[in-house]
Amino acid sequence: MIFNKNTARKTAEVLLQVNAIKLSPKEPFTWASGWKSPIYCDNRIILSFPPIRNYVRETMAKQIEKQYGKPDAIAGVATGAIGIGMLVAEYLGLPFIYVRPDAKGHGRKNQIEGFIEKGQNVVVVEDLISTGKSSLNAVKALRDAGINVKGMIAIFTYGFDVATQNFEKENVLLQTLGNYESLLEQALQTRYITEDQLATLLEWNTNPSEWNGI
Repeated sequence: MIFNKNTARKTAEVLLQVNAIKLSPKEPFTWASGWKSPIYCDNRIILSFPPIRNYVRETMAKQIEKQYGKPDAIAGVATGAIGIGMLVAEYLGLPFIYVRPDAKGHGRKNQIEGFIEKGQNVVVVEDLISTGKSSLNAVKALRDAGINVKGMIAIFTYGFDVATQNFEKENVLLQTLGNYESLLEQALQTRYITEDQLATLLEWNTNPSEWNGI
């Protein structure tokens, strides 16, 4: 997993600023998976704030070119990364496609939407990495269609060990703008959280599936 520390701190700052990330150690959130969590991330909120979305778009686009070179297309993971993926593709002057979790059950029954040819190179844009399973499902769909995935870039990662293992297993290079460690540093520095709350947030991150908030 690749990230730039200065970019990670800046990304943490802007995500906290617009409440795309909320930290609530005393009143945990419940994820769709059933996990209890003292943090909730919804990066789609940044699309409503032009200066923030422009920062993410431009930073992501520049890091794609630096890390992967210019691909033939940008692929967004539906649905959370469609918006930012389109903005990145537009900034780079590239075609855009997106990947559904599953093929449609009607019409053309596509899982990959948009035009792309076998053998072309893509970089996958994702908004958030938790375990990495849904993100890697999109990579599998692209590879099965004969498309070369150069790597993935995401706005934020929780930094779970299981995600690192999953990406390594599938041989997918992951780059992120922000990460959990930098988020906590920024939140503590700006007094968004206390030292006690920091301890809770660190504890959760080591074993999120078993953490119950007590």
